[in-house]
Amino acid sequence: MRVISGFAVASAVIASGAVAPAYAIDVQVARACDALVARAFPPRQPGNPASGSARGGAKDQRDYFNKCVANGGKMDDDTSPKSK
Repeated sequence: MRVISGFAVASAVIASGAVAPAYAIDVQVARACDALVARAFPPRQPGNPASGSARGGAKDQRDYFNKCVANGGKMDDDTSPKSK
């Protein structure tokens, strides 16, 4: 009985405090950021997205997209990634 009540208390604490709310982003912001990512990271071969990016990798693209979403879909020109 003691184990069951301890488990119930532990699960209630975990369920109430560990769940972070997930916020959905606006569709227009997502589309604008997707277009900005495509412009900032062009493919190596035009028309072939499977060829990889001419600048940076997937992590760079993800970071750029997340920063764009945090800025509400607006990115300054000086925040665009530099070519390597």
